[in-house]
Amino acid sequence: MFTNWNEYRSTLLASIGKFAKLQPEFMKGFQQMDKGTLEKGHLDEKTQELISLAVAVTTRCDGCLAVHVDAAVKHGATREEIAEALSVAIKMNTGAALTYTARALDVYDNLPNK
Repeated sequence: MFTNWNEYRSTLLASIGKFAKLQPEFMKGFQQMDKGTLEKGHLDEKTQELISLAVAVTTRCDGCLAVHVDAAVKHGATREEIAEALSVAIKMNTGAALTYTARALDVYDNLPNK
């Protein structure tokens, strides 16, 4: 195991709780944003958590992983569904790298002194 994720999640949430005491209005806004994603109800909570995991992988956020894997499982996500969602994230990162490869070659092609 890389990390004790349960301990990490608990420590992270405790630290965020300390921040919340310093910035209560900000945290109210953050919590309202979180609540707002569920108001329309077009995506269920499991789907939202799977999207959150894909973003967590692409942004390399360990705290996001610790929180959103737990939440995804609580909303019924299986290991296979999580793996599939993360496969999409990997694919998107690969596509982004390919796009930026084309941009890098465009920079090269436009160098005045080559």
